[in-house]
Amino acid sequence: MEAIEELAQLSESMRQAAALLADEDIDENSASSSKRNSTFLNVVALGNTGAGKSAVLNSLIGHPALPTGEGGATRAPICIDLTRDSSLSSKSIVLQIDSKSKEVTASSIRHSLQDRLSKMSGKSRDEIYLNLRTSTGPPLKLVDLPGVEKGSLDDSVSRYAEHNDSILLIVVPAVQAPEISSCKALRIAKEFDGESTRTVGVISKIDQAASDSKALAAVQALLLNQGPRSTSDIPFVALIGQSVSIASSQSGSDNSLETAWRAEAESLKSILTGAPQHKLGRLALVETLAQQIRSRMKIRLPNLLTGLQGKSQVVQDELVRLGESLVNSSEGTRALALELCREFEDKFLQHITGEGDGWKVVGSFEGNFPNRIKQLPLDKHFDINNVKRIVLEADGYQPYLISPEKGLRSLIKIVLELAKEPSRLCVDEVHRVLVDIISTSANATPGLGRYPPFKREVIAIATTALEGFKNEAKNMVVALVDMERAFVPPQHFIRLVQRRMDRQRREEELKGRSSKKANEAEQSILNRATSPQTGGNLKSMKDKSGQQEKDAQEGPALKTAGPEGEITAGFLLKKSAKTNGWSRRWFVLNEKTGKLGYTKKQEERHFRGVITLEDCNLEEVSEEEEAPSKSSKDKKANGPDAKVPNFVFKITSRVPYKTVLKAHSAVVLKAESMADKTEWLNKLKNVISLKGGQVKSESGPPSMRQSLSEGSLDTMTRRPADPEEELRWMSQEVRGYVEAVLNSLAANVPKAVVLCQVEKAKEDMLTKLYSSISAQSIQKIEELLMEDHNVKRKRERCQKQSSLLSKLTRQLSVHDTRAAAASYSDGGGAESSPRTPGPASGDDWRSAFDGAANGPGSSSRYGNGHSRRNSDPEQNGDAYSRSDSISRRTPNRLPPAPPQSGSGYRF
Repeated sequence: MEAIEELAQLSESMRQAAALLADEDIDENSASSSKRNSTFLNVVALGNTGAGKSAVLNSLIGHPALPTGEGGATRAPICIDLTRDSSLSSKSIVLQIDSKSKEVTASSIRHSLQDRLSKMSGKSRDEIYLNLRTSTGPPLKLVDLPGVEKGSLDDSVSRYAEHNDSILLIVVPAVQAPEISSCKALRIAKEFDGESTRTVGVISKIDQAASDSKALAAVQALLLNQGPRSTSDIPFVALIGQSVSIASSQSGSDNSLETAWRAEAESLKSILTGAPQHKLGRLALVETLAQQIRSRMKIRLPNLLTGLQGKSQVVQDELVRLGESLVNSSEGTRALALELCREFEDKFLQHITGEGDGWKVVGSFEGNFPNRIKQLPLDKHFDINNVKRIVLEADGYQPYLISPEKGLRSLIKIVLELAKEPSRLCVDEVHRVLVDIISTSANATPGLGRYPPFKREVIAIATTALEGFKNEAKNMVVALVDMERAFVPPQHFIRLVQRRMDRQRREEELKGRSSKKANEAEQSILNRATSPQTGGNLKSMKDKSGQQEKDAQEGPALKTAGPEGEITAGFLLKKSAKTNGWSRRWFVLNEKTGKLGYTKKQEERHFRGVITLEDCNLEEVSEEEEAPSKSSKDKKANGPDAKVPNFVFKITSRVPYKTVLKAHSAVVLKAESMADKTEWLNKLKNVISLKGGQVKSESGPPSMRQSLSEGSLDTMTRRPADPEEELRWMSQEVRGYVEAVLNSLAANVPKAVVLCQVEKAKEDMLTKLYSSISAQSIQKIEELLMEDHNVKRKRERCQKQSSLLSKLTRQLSVHDTRAAAASYSDGGGAESSPRTPGPASGDDWRSAFDGAANGPGSSSRYGNGHSRRNSDPEQNGDAYSRSDSISRRTPNRLPPAPPQSGSGYRF
């Protein structure tokens, strides 16, 4: 009885575990809290009408509650849910109806059932349910079905026995034991339980077959597991079945029932002298049921434990995600709020410095802001008419005397004022990026997700702090622009004037030198005309002239490529800044990208240098300027009057302090022929003109509007005679200065934005949060930390599941360890004991089953006796294969141990 109670507790634990795995809400203190019912403790009685099923179940109940005999045939399923209450006497029965309890007698229950069964029609199969509480019955659910020989019972049997763990109790009268192979109840049990892991056989009414030696021999063979092949793996128990009726008819002490059970066991021992004693009587039936229930649970335990472990991990992960519950104290509340601020700040730093949207800040610096600076309407403001208007307004009624400095300063202030708006827009753009990072960081902070009000408060505080940083940044960038507007350094314009004067002086020297050369050339021609070697000299000059004409007739030696011919390649001579010599290099121009690259050899694939033409000017220079000193030998070879073609041109930067290629501020190139030079200049002019640069010829006025002040001075060949031309040159010089200042602002404004916004947010954000949260009252913080009800319910549910999972895992693990130890020590259990012949004569039981198999009621499917297996070789092989499979399923079989009084089963 104690073994069944222990199994009942284990069954309840397994039911709760299955409900947890199905994600059902259960109450560990209530067995009805889950929709999932355990069937381990269900016992379904199968047998023919009159086999003694009800008597066997009465023996288990301990009271004759079920009607027996011819007048009490079971016509509908009767379910009795037994609950053991040790506080009741052995004579007491308590009937549970809903939440009410009523003490009744066994006879009243029996008569009530007889009345209900007698009123039922033959086709009615309504279930009769009783919930009884006794001190004599084990905590099982007993199901008494009508006789299985009635064909309409298949649905009822399937309802109680299919797809579950119910114990199938086969009840066979002793007189029908020799014909058990043809028993329909056995066939039904095999259909639902092919491996017989939840089947128990009961041979009832042993006293009625006491004089039938053949029946007794068959009974002893079944008890020794030496029956037909279909019963070899089913444990059988022998009962008389009338002990309860005898005990109830006797009046006296509460021990009359135990006395009747012992008397029944003694009677069975006297009748079945060769049968094992631990398989006789009611106590043997309870122990056998407990053993089969335990075996069935052993099958389910490993998978159940594995599922519980996986479920525990899932629940623990969910608890970590949900976080711990709020501490109910003022210090704990404030500490939690500050800890959440710290978590938010960590996420914010992670997003702004590493992964996240920090790259968008750099994108605004390198994309939108420089583009806005370049798009400022400088052409409109430096138009000559606008410049004259500003100069006239600045001078007032008295025009300027030498230089319109007052008007030019006013022009600089007006143009630089335009840089304030792009700077403010840059600050606003970075502010929006930081606000987005604030929201992203708050959503990525697990703790803030639990407290939506506090999350909104943190976002509001952080956004307010960013607003303050944005205002500081705007003041800083406006101050940078005002700083450039307030003071214009004179050094820039002084250098420009000095360069202009130097250039004019050089031009005058060149002009004088050219006139001197012309005179010398004329004199030389006259001298050669009178010289005897004049013909040779004239011939040499004629050859040179013919060679020049030939070069002019030949086209350029350049190559083009690309779908639209946008790529041009050819050789150019590049002047070295170190050696002051020329090096032949292969140059490639891409007109679409505006890039000019060069390699040392034509077959090289990687450029040694690349020039970005967008920031460059193109200028034609004379070779004498780049190499003013020539040897006397070269002069003699060319003749004093020879004019050498100029193939040299120079690429310079639009911004004075910037480089063009590597560390050089200018690149001097030389073509190999005039045709090549013309082609290169045309290509480069198109690219540079589209990019806003300036192209200057060797002499004469500039071909485009001056962009840089230095370039404008280089193109001056004469001092202008009228004031308007002088004003135009001055405005170009001022524009060069303004462009240099704008480039400086484009580099310095991002620095101010990073200092006042990004770095401030990184360093002072947590301080702002701490000071704002700490300044609020405890009541306000508690309101902000009001947890979401759904999150709270989820945490409580997960905590409950975690506790229950831990408890169930611990309980089931203990039982699983015990089951493994019991299986190892018992060698497979009593039901797998070997077939050792008992004290009865060796061939009595064989002849009993042989007669049954050869009789008229035998069945070829269920009548495989021992002699038939030996006589049929083919069937004999089948029997051996069957026995081999049984031996493999139950290894290390040991003979059953003798029963010990008062010993319970270990699990």
